[in-house]
Amino acid sequence: MDASPGTAGRGRGVWLDPQSGDYDAFIQSLREAAEGADVRRAASIEQGVPIYDGAAVREAAGRAADRQALTAEWAGVLAEGAGIIVIRGALDDPDAVDGATAAFEAIIAQEKQAGIGAGDHFAKPGSNDRIWNALEKHALADPENFARYYASDAIAMASEAWLGRGYQMTAQVNRVNPGGAAQKPHRDYHLGFMSPEQMAAFPAHIHKVSPLLTLQGAVAHCDMPIESGPTMLLPGSQRFFEGYLAFTREPFQAYFREHHVQLPLAKGDALFFNPAVMHGAGTNVSSDIYRMANLLQVSSAFGRAMESVDRNRVARALYPVLLAAVSEGRLSEAAAANVIAASAEGYAFPTNLDKDPPVGGLAPQTEAELMGEALAARRPAADVDAALCAHAQRRLA
Repeated sequence: MDASPGTAGRGRGVWLDPQSGDYDAFIQSLREAAEGADVRRAASIEQGVPIYDGAAVREAAGRAADRQALTAEWAGVLAEGAGIIVIRGALDDPDAVDGATAAFEAIIAQEKQAGIGAGDHFAKPGSNDRIWNALEKHALADPENFARYYASDAIAMASEAWLGRGYQMTAQVNRVNPGGAAQKPHRDYHLGFMSPEQMAAFPAHIHKVSPLLTLQGAVAHCDMPIESGPTMLLPGSQRFFEGYLAFTREPFQAYFREHHVQLPLAKGDALFFNPAVMHGAGTNVSSDIYRMANLLQVSSAFGRAMESVDRNRVARALYPVLLAAVSEGRLSEAAAANVIAASAEGYAFPTNLDKDPPVGGLAPQTEAELMGEALAARRPAADVDAALCAHAQRRLA
């Protein structure tokens, strides 16, 4: 990814706005991506996406020089080329994949019976079956199968190629049922889960950093022909600096509709892509394919604070003080907001999305938002203490 803010971003300074991003510059960035990164180790290139052979990946995994060379190639593709790699036969143990599928189907059935409705960020409610925190649920339901599944060299090497050592694995299973509609094309976590106005509150260099913090992956749990709606992708779109803001607008959505690619996958294949690639699940127009993928959300080890802080305990201690100070005029609301920013949890994630789902947006309410809204309404301290306790409980696994 270009180290500068990007052609369209030069001269705009530190702050972007919801209308940032020039369409012609976007087209030029796609042309530059098509010129491509080094893909000499790919078995083939399909629709601009390099395809790698799982057996060759496993062979390279055991030789340090070959492993380093292959992961270096993948890093280049993810940053400057298509932004996407596919590994055919990434999981070569079909029994491990089938065992995981059985575990996931059992979890889906159990959660439906319990009345747990896992919503989808970018698709209509009810079109998909979703398992939040599939990683933990899988490990607890069948730890032996979990070990066989995540022993995959392909998963480990793709994660290391983009994020280095110490990465944090999470997973969310998505099953798009026959008739399930496509997702709205989008970029992904972190900035991709925000409205344009929220994104614009982050300086330009954060728009550059956000794609470096996570890697998106998907393991196919069934054969996925095109009619089943495999992931729609726009190769090279990760290079467009202002894409988090621009891709929500109709000209960019229209371009995606006309030019996206879809790659059929077989059971055990894996797809990995830069989270800044414009993408979305496709429409399942089949009558009998329940298209299931284990969506891997891998995070950098660096996305954590140096110290462990019980922010909920801090927030509960501070709220009565802030309420009194603002009510008596000793602190302005702006000054109180500064105190909240320095103390309360200001980010919605990680959380337990079964108990703390996004309601009315792409992310749940943060602790800081709860405090700010309560303070503005002058809610009694006892009520807010109870609300903060309940908020903390919802976030626990």
